[in-house]
Amino acid sequence: MTTIVGVHGIGKYHYYEEAGGSPGGAAEAMLAKWNGYLHKGLSGGAPYAGQRYFSEIAYYAHHLHKGPPKPPRQMDPPAKLVFADWAAQLDGRVPSAAGESLTGVAHRLAEWLLARLGPGAVKFAQDFCPEVAAYLGGGDPRIRARDAVADVIRRRQPRVVVAHSLGSVVTYEAFWAHPDLSTELLITLGSPLGMKNVVFERLSPIPAHGRGARPPGVARWINIADKDDIAAIPPALRDRFDGVERDVACNIDWLDFHTVRNYLGCGTANDYLRPYVT
Repeated sequence: MTTIVGVHGIGKYHYYEEAGGSPGGAAEAMLAKWNGYLHKGLSGGAPYAGQRYFSEIAYYAHHLHKGPPKPPRQMDPPAKLVFADWAAQLDGRVPSAAGESLTGVAHRLAEWLLARLGPGAVKFAQDFCPEVAAYLGGGDPRIRARDAVADVIRRRQPRVVVAHSLGSVVTYEAFWAHPDLSTELLITLGSPLGMKNVVFERLSPIPAHGRGARPPGVARWINIADKDDIAAIPPALRDRFDGVERDVACNIDWLDFHTVRNYLGCGTANDYLRPYVT
């Protein structure tokens, strides 16, 4: 069967803990779930009987972990900055107040987010902001996470890479940093790659003249985003990246808007993955 590699998103450090501090164990636990999620999408919900679609999930969360999730006002300053810049993009009517401290801004925005989108959005922010800050802050965490993904792609030589959430950022940079890597198809799910003031301008390589580009080792790039996914801002990437073949919109669940479970299980990726799994 065709080799397909997955790259996970935010909030996956608990797999590392549950595997006794083993990245390999964490990856194996995620692999079983991703195969089940994709089976649901491909089969229309038929019972899962252990079919294997993904060969491996590239695991990197342990390189970005800086302790348990904290409420926005208790995050460290880099995570608070990510939170403030991200929340400001959710709605042009985000309230503001002159002279606020960064902690005050985080607290006010968290209250606004809770009232507007509910506790799920606040929980999402508690995972998203520290991990994005840890990765894009540069240095060893960024290099180690990127290299972990590159090592799996190099070893597996997949025809397809499916990258979810922050994993799409790590994967994008891994392909650029390691020109020996290649794949026939990259599918990004719920990607924040185009998020201004948070991710886009901080990518490596830096976008030229306001545009990023499909990595040379990627033959095709399909981007899929749910209309309610508050990580995928903007949901379409073609306006900011050259070489994206198609932006595909979906509507998976307004309360559970970002999980790879719903992205793979809803069937939106079927047209692109089915030729590689049959």
